[in-house]
Amino acid sequence: QLEFVESGGGLAQPGGSLRLSCARSEFTDDYLAIGWFRQAPGKEREGVSCISSIDGRTYYLDSVKGRFTMSRDDAKDTVYLQMNSLKPEDTGVYYCAASTNTDALNVHEYDYWGQGTQVTVSS
Repeated sequence: QLEFVESGGGLAQPGGSLRLSCARSEFTDDYLAIGWFRQAPGKEREGVSCISSIDGRTYYLDSVKGRFTMSRDDAKDTVYLQMNSLKPEDTGVYYCAASTNTDALNVHEYDYWGQGTQVTVSS
């Protein structure tokens, strides 16, 4: 069973930065992508970024392009989301997840989820 533990959330001011980490409980090649998702109060969960295990490409939600960077460290079984130039609309619970169905940023195709970490962007 693949499990994730997210960390690094917190309170940031607009324009600030946070780095989220997602540690996997085991290393496996069974998934096609690992991604970051977020859910704001009263809104649906949306995909923020993912890394394809097929071709190594990284995909981003349009609104975070140029501000967020997703990376992976396989030696540590950890993926990261570096978030810069944060905006109030980036506020939400951020989840790490893996998919055995797709290597795209489609929230409905992801099987394994972490518990999430809260990110709040406010002055």
